[in-house]
Amino acid sequence: MTKTHWAGVRRGAFALCVAAVFAGGPGMRAQAAAPAQKPVTTSAGGLAVESHAVGALFVSDIHFEPFWDPAKAAKLKAAPVSEWNAILAEPASADQAAKFAELQETCKARGADTSYTLYESSLRAIHEEASGAKFVVLSGDLMAHDFSCKFATTFPEAKPGEYRAFAEGTIEFVMRKLRGALPGVPVYAALGNNDSDCGDYQLDPDSAFLAEIGKSLTADFPARERAEALRTFGEGGFYSVRLPAPMAHTRILVLDDLFMSQRYATCGGKANPAPAAAQIVWMEQQLNAARRSHEKVWVMSHIPPGVNPYATATRVLDLCSGGKPTMFLKSEALPDAMSNYGDVIELAIFAHTHMDEMRLLKRTAAGPPAEGALDKGVALKMVGSISPVNGNNPSFTVAEIDAATAQLKDYRVIVASNQTGVDTTWSEEYDFAKTYKEDAFTAASVADLVTGFKADPTAQGSASQSYIRNYSAGGGLRNLGVVWQPYTCALRNDGADAFRSCVCQMQGTGSSQ
Repeated sequence: MTKTHWAGVRRGAFALCVAAVFAGGPGMRAQAAAPAQKPVTTSAGGLAVESHAVGALFVSDIHFEPFWDPAKAAKLKAAPVSEWNAILAEPASADQAAKFAELQETCKARGADTSYTLYESSLRAIHEEASGAKFVVLSGDLMAHDFSCKFATTFPEAKPGEYRAFAEGTIEFVMRKLRGALPGVPVYAALGNNDSDCGDYQLDPDSAFLAEIGKSLTADFPARERAEALRTFGEGGFYSVRLPAPMAHTRILVLDDLFMSQRYATCGGKANPAPAAAQIVWMEQQLNAARRSHEKVWVMSHIPPGVNPYATATRVLDLCSGGKPTMFLKSEALPDAMSNYGDVIELAIFAHTHMDEMRLLKRTAAGPPAEGALDKGVALKMVGSISPVNGNNPSFTVAEIDAATAQLKDYRVIVASNQTGVDTTWSEEYDFAKTYKEDAFTAASVADLVTGFKADPTAQGSASQSYIRNYSAGGGLRNLGVVWQPYTCALRNDGADAFRSCVCQMQGTGSSQ
């Protein structure tokens, strides 16, 4: 793409196309065998699985909608969570569609989230496709969008504390149903920006809400680890826990990076940088301890680090004339800290955009890496959503993990045939290893893929075409190819300066990093 052509795209068509692309801004069918001295190849869900492989389920952005049938919401509010399923399973109210449409209009909702019918369909598919999973990771946003507006509109006379109780009930219901789909399988969940007792992107540390939600989210943990997880979760929504056997010497660090977001505010609407700083300090302490004890670590949170391509493009910022890209997080403290532990962090899991994406966190700071670190980077997997609100079909990911190394060896994305859950079938959309011809999803393989994407500026290669096709589950947003070059800059340049340098190099006005 020439400098003149790119400038025209940037000033007009680029914004329009990216707005369409990034709309809204954002299994293992057979049981995995136990580790063996000599791996034995078996067949599971169409994959060639060795005996030390561990199945896992990756799911995100459920955004359950308890207001789908507004007439039932009053029943839910008055009932214990144990009775919610029976209430939601009742026939829809005669005026359900009209009342929900009115509620959506009042709250200026951009689309519909996950109804009870869609969640039930998702859970049936999870039960079938991920029956061999040994654990589940849920990377945030359990509650529907515009939750506070919908509650206030539905219950204008609500008493203080009732909103918090309804939010807690919604999260508890989502967790109960997910656990019910895979009985006995531990679930490790993060909170997202919608998971709050006071509004989107708002949350107080050391709150009664976090203390109560922590009881549900840590219910699967061993007693010896649960007490500490409850303490840290109550402080700021973060915790550390070992992944279950047969995973060897591996733990997961779960953060609540809502506190690090550009848009974060307390429930009183004020800025508070302390919770974000405390989490970074805690994370580095955990990673240093893991390094000393030769543990492998997964890091999971909701909002990804790096550039927000949608917000950057739609504002038509002229990066090479002093403009700044819009970042997901308020600072680069999280990716900077994580990239110093490429020898410890085997995988990072994020979500938030509702799309199936990958990233590479790579050190960009001058000077050598921290003592003991390997400057190889960190592979970051972004998990697609159950919610279809961004135009995508619902999806979840069934993963195959090497128990000895904690490597993500392969994964399959399972996608719904429609966005409603009515007469919906679920099938494999793609298999990572087969599609990209890589042995595992690691920092090295992601670096290799991203290098190939960047070297393919017109997205003609099979890997680039596969990425564009699978970016939005169900293929609803195919225009990623229009903005392919700047998008590839976001895949490994998590810092604002590095991203700007990459984009300007494409324009011939700067040098890449």
